[in-house]
Amino acid sequence: MRWRVGVAVGVAALMLLLVWWWRPVLLMPGTRVLVMQGGDPYVRALMRTISASESNVLRPYHVLYGGGYVWTLDKHPNRCERIGRGPNKGNCSTAAGRYQLLAGTWVELAARHHPERTNDPLDAMQLSFAPIYQDTVVYAWLSEPRWGNLSAQLRQGQVQPVLRRLSGTWTSLGYGIENNSMSRELPRVYQRVLQDELERAPKTALSTPDAQQKGRAAVAARP
Repeated sequence: MRWRVGVAVGVAALMLLLVWWWRPVLLMPGTRVLVMQGGDPYVRALMRTISASESNVLRPYHVLYGGGYVWTLDKHPNRCERIGRGPNKGNCSTAAGRYQLLAGTWVELAARHHPERTNDPLDAMQLSFAPIYQDTVVYAWLSEPRWGNLSAQLRQGQVQPVLRRLSGTWTSLGYGIENNSMSRELPRVYQRVLQDELERAPKTALSTPDAQQKGRAAVAARP
């Protein structure tokens, strides 16, 4: 009887390993495809990698810091959830959504990038926090010159330097004060979701020989 249990466990483990290798999104809900359509596949893959570490749950757009959920996303929930461990233990965090944006960060970014923004930055707190806007705002943020050209760096296979640069904002990416169990796997996660994004991207996105060569180089690169 024991050997049968052992065989069953071994087969199950092998199946999970194969799923992880072939389609990791099935085991990592945080890597699911963005609601937002279009955009650079390299930056889209980066966003999926960030959420794999920050919000690897079945409903990433609705999750609060600590694992709770909100039902409506008409605006940022701005709920300060207690931090139970780590260097900030005892404080609270308003982080929410797929990219775990703090309320203050959301207001700042929404005032710049939300499609429904007004000329008054104070109105930003009332803007919709719906999935499409979470994606749109973060995509625009990652495209800002302040980060350098992230797309160009990712096309050159510089995944780890990009994650290191962003780790000051998302500490779970590694290189910071609050690594998690996903941090070491993120470069490999990026390569896998990038393959998916390149397959989904319009053919015109990689139509030039130079872009095709860079795309193949980035997918082939391994940390």
